[in-house]
Amino acid sequence: MKILVTGVKGQLGYDVVNELTKRGIDALGVDIDEMDITDAESVDRVIGREAPDAVIHCAAYTAVDAAEENEEACRRVNAEGPQNIARACKKLDIKMLYISTDYVFGGQGEQFWKPEDACDPQSVYGRTKYEGELAVRNTLDKYFIVRIAWVFGVNGKNFVKTMLNLSKNNKTVRVVNDQFGSPTYTFDLAKLLADMVMTDKYGIYHATNEGICSWYDFACAIFKEAGIEMEVVPVSSEEYAAKAKRPANSRMDNGKLTEKGFDRLPSWQDALQRYVAVLKEQNFF
Repeated sequence: MKILVTGVKGQLGYDVVNELTKRGIDALGVDIDEMDITDAESVDRVIGREAPDAVIHCAAYTAVDAAEENEEACRRVNAEGPQNIARACKKLDIKMLYISTDYVFGGQGEQFWKPEDACDPQSVYGRTKYEGELAVRNTLDKYFIVRIAWVFGVNGKNFVKTMLNLSKNNKTVRVVNDQFGSPTYTFDLAKLLADMVMTDKYGIYHATNEGICSWYDFACAIFKEAGIEMEVVPVSSEEYAAKAKRPANSRMDNGKLTEKGFDRLPSWQDALQRYVAVLKEQNFF
């Protein structure tokens, strides 16, 4: 079996390729140099040449604040890119697994978002990712859409690494305490995606590590796990001004995973413990 994975230089794409390879699957990781997803001819050429059994599409424009000022560039990657890949998959009658985000929801309230809930994105990033979802759904029958949130992994930048880097030159850090969600380890997520793409249990899923916290709670847990003394000051989203509106509520209902026979991801605390141990081994801090 051969699976093409986009965004191999990113956190998730990197772990997905490693997980597939561990399982003896022929995993072809590509990034912009090998296949420019915004160029339909490039996508057709590469997918046509490789003729994979499935595509796991991890590549995305994820600079949430920058997207507010670069809407056209963001849309090319997050909406037109998935459309190009979906059309190529349609031609060859192959599966596509598209990675989406909690940002497709309105982000208010305290309910757990279900896959079938109405979407109401509040930012350019969220809108373009939702447009990508629609492109996949309107083009293909054989698709998985997996919405994820608050990801961290060994490859690339993330909140955990940012906090640990800040601790090198600071004694205090300000972190918002009114946004809630589930930190998600790409190492764990990659296992689920590898399991999922081998099936024909198509549809929309939510997949995060189990448990809910605020960014403030998460930051406190990071420093505790790393054994670093740091004063974490809770602030509101209003105090911590950002160009793009962040969801206050990113609680994701992962129940469909259980319904369809997939293993749920471990708790975010368990994931953080394992991740910090890896960073320590790498002498990151």
